[in-house]
Amino acid sequence: MAFCPSCGSQADGRFCPKCGATVDAGAVPPPGAAPAVGSGGLTDNAAGALCYLLGLITGILFLVIAPYNTNRNVKFNAFQAIFFHVGMIAIYIVLFIVSLGLHVIPVLGSILALLLTLCVWIGGVGLWLYLMFKTYNGQKVVLPIIGPLAEKQANT
Repeated sequence: MAFCPSCGSQADGRFCPKCGATVDAGAVPPPGAAPAVGSGGLTDNAAGALCYLLGLITGILFLVIAPYNTNRNVKFNAFQAIFFHVGMIAIYIVLFIVSLGLHVIPVLGSILALLLTLCVWIGGVGLWLYLMFKTYNGQKVVLPIIGPLAEKQANT
């Protein structure tokens, strides 16, 4: 049984029934081999996960770099990474204002502000790592508010 070198589906003849690529029975990778590498050298999963690495910076880079800015999956992850990072910046601005108000209470206010900041930081880093891990493993994670916005932007 031959497999398509482009998409990995089973092909009986010389052409893949799924994507139409030419199938050479001698040079076909076995099932379970690594996914096809794009023209930029990264798989779609790795490029999508790297979109989250530095938030705004890598998200914008993957929207500009030529082989990836046409891929809807990479564009979705890039927009979601940008929106997630901007959302975290907004949350930290609100948290800063709230912690200034909590510092009016002598000792308890400082402790509450520190605990609140720590919880937000742990939650943000945990969600960031979760997004990178799931994207690298080929699973699409759509965040509640920013996910539909990212899908809308990726489809344009």
